[in-house]
Amino acid sequence: MAGFAAYGRKMFSIALIFNSLVCISYAIGLLAGFYLDNWVLYFPFVINGNLFWLVIVASIVNIFPAAHVGKVKTGRLWFHHYVYGFFVWFASVALLLLFTSVSLFSLVTANITDIGINAGRFFILGGMALVLDDLPDVSSVTASALSWLKSKAYQGRHLVHSVQFLMGCVSVYFSVSVGAWIALNPEGATVANLILVGTLAINGLISFMSVKRKIWFRIKPNR
Repeated sequence: MAGFAAYGRKMFSIALIFNSLVCISYAIGLLAGFYLDNWVLYFPFVINGNLFWLVIVASIVNIFPAAHVGKVKTGRLWFHHYVYGFFVWFASVALLLLFTSVSLFSLVTANITDIGINAGRFFILGGMALVLDDLPDVSSVTASALSWLKSKAYQGRHLVHSVQFLMGCVSVYFSVSVGAWIALNPEGATVANLILVGTLAINGLISFMSVKRKIWFRIKPNR
């Protein structure tokens, strides 16, 4: 029977993955506004909206170290937790499409303030976090693909380690920039913007924690 410490690490790992997914979701929405509606994003602190692509890269790079934190032996209730993740993901998408007027495209890209829709988004990202944390167990195909990626990351571990540090700096830059913009424009102190500042800061901390612990040097390719 796994102890409380193991379950705590697993929950912490899933929370970190969820944070990365929230950052990706925000960046996609902001980039959609930038390209489709000509939004000016947090100027003058963010000099060009295209830079938000770096937030997506930083968040993707953080997902593996976040999942690595949760590599502990825990019991399971009937099924692997990726099963619950898929269920939550599909159920949330289906309910939103059935009972709201939002389209699948708008669900991913639109700036929506409706509490019900955003609650649905929360569960969608939560389901995705459960799946990503348990991805090697989904199928032999995903396990093989992850093993291949792990071997490539091991070969380029020095480069990936450096990229992780740079992406941490990028996340902190965006967090500070959005925070500074809010300070200059108090009307912009919305819940969404404050969450963005916090998630970006956590994204940066994940990167720096991974660099300090040399996570990418601990990756060993499967034999």
